[in-house]
Amino acid sequence: MDNKNGITNGLKGKTISTVELLAMTNGKSNTEPIVQNNPINEDDRTSNVTTTPEPIIQSGTTSDISKGRAYVTVAILLTINLLNYMDRYTVAGVLNQIQTYYNLGNASDGLLQTVFIGTYMIFSPIFGYLGDRYTRKYIMAGGIFFWSCVTLAGSFVDQEHKLWFFVLRAAVGVGEASYSTIAPTLIADLFVGELRTRMLMIFYFAIPVGSGMGYIVGSNIAEAFGHWQWALRFTPTLGMVCVILIVFVLKEPQRGHSEGGRNLHNTTFCSDLMYLFKNKSFMLSTFGFTCVAFVTGALALWAPLYMQRSISVQGGNPKESVVSLTFGGITIAAGFIGVFLGAESSRRYKRVNPRADPLICAFGLLTCTPFLFFALVVSKYNTTATWILIFLGEVCLCLNWSIVADMLLYCVIPTRRSAAEAVQILMSHALGDAGSPYLIGLISDALAKKYRDPPKTPSVQFATLQSALYMTPFVCVVGGGFFLATALFIVKDRKEAEKITKGYSEILVDSEGDADFDDVNQLLDDDDDGLLPHGGN
Repeated sequence: MDNKNGITNGLKGKTISTVELLAMTNGKSNTEPIVQNNPINEDDRTSNVTTTPEPIIQSGTTSDISKGRAYVTVAILLTINLLNYMDRYTVAGVLNQIQTYYNLGNASDGLLQTVFIGTYMIFSPIFGYLGDRYTRKYIMAGGIFFWSCVTLAGSFVDQEHKLWFFVLRAAVGVGEASYSTIAPTLIADLFVGELRTRMLMIFYFAIPVGSGMGYIVGSNIAEAFGHWQWALRFTPTLGMVCVILIVFVLKEPQRGHSEGGRNLHNTTFCSDLMYLFKNKSFMLSTFGFTCVAFVTGALALWAPLYMQRSISVQGGNPKESVVSLTFGGITIAAGFIGVFLGAESSRRYKRVNPRADPLICAFGLLTCTPFLFFALVVSKYNTTATWILIFLGEVCLCLNWSIVADMLLYCVIPTRRSAAEAVQILMSHALGDAGSPYLIGLISDALAKKYRDPPKTPSVQFATLQSALYMTPFVCVVGGGFFLATALFIVKDRKEAEKITKGYSEILVDSEGDADFDDVNQLLDDDDDGLLPHGGN
């Protein structure tokens, strides 16, 4: 057929006009990230694509969102994320007092974090399914309201009913699951390219900053009021304010609109999962992030208590609020620096290397390894040197927070991103920080039985916890290997997701509900970045 009239795809009998080819080469600029109207021409849709009867996306969304409203949305999401991580690590900031109040051992302390993470990861797929199909702002508002209520209720559990304290801390995970699976997808629908990377950087500042504030605020509020329970009564009040902001201020974008998404529809949840499990970049980066979660979870719960015992072994008299303040300050500073360096190095390095993201993540984990190892070694002799090494290790560990989220968002199509967030949360926590705090505590308690001195002796408590924490540098090496493997597939998987989102490839669903992809632009060279605009590349 004459190229002036069109190019025929022989396999499917589809035609791509020269107008369409020109549209491919003149996509939206990365510098225009805010959601705008993008009406779909029904004539551009391929008629022989079989869609699924699954529910059409019900989002109650709008396609026009101003820059100011988009930035306000990010600010609201950032605030909620800060509160989430403050609440999560407030317990770690007053762990010694909780341990005394409920007469808990190290294994029980670790279980306190494990039950929360367990509920969090179990409910994530449920909210992932809902988040891809229904109005996300109302799902988040309901979850945060529930989280605020059970957090507050946990502060009133007395010594005789400690089981209920564990139950309520587990219930907090339900509320957090409703938010964590959905919030990043809103940012993805508001921004694209380098601006999306920066907004994700800002959003993920909340992880180290919120965690550090949890240690600081929790321990100092407990000291000011004289009871650790008051530490759990601060974040619920702010949580209720955030519910109001979500309902009345936050404006939800249409799915995939920032990327010129067209002809997007839902498939069955099983099809979504099969798509994700076959996505090599998503799976390998998820395994790498699982190692990050394992190390982060272990350090987040045990590092303050470990440093208290380290100072005691050296002859000092540590004060819980001072140690928590120091560790919290280090975590905040390391988080700011690490997340910023990771996002900026990703933004700049991607201009010359499309595999930059997984390579930077691998670099962060592998570089973190010696800092963590030597921090444990010198902790018996020098507190200042230990704090410095912990700081450097946390900076390296924080390089990947926003990058991992960015990889997920550009390797997965918009209608499956909440499901992808849910699967990543489930896997990374199930194999990561759901078990690592408990595992570290369990190993510590088991080793303590082999000493002649009583298990509660400070020197025994320090030595056993030190031995158990030596596991973390090894896990960092394993995670670095997974991210290096991700670099082998990241370019191909990103282009495939972009083709589907922009309508150059479409999802086919066979009679058994399995999804496949029909490339209506077979003439595109997979190595030609010019025809498929890559945000930030």
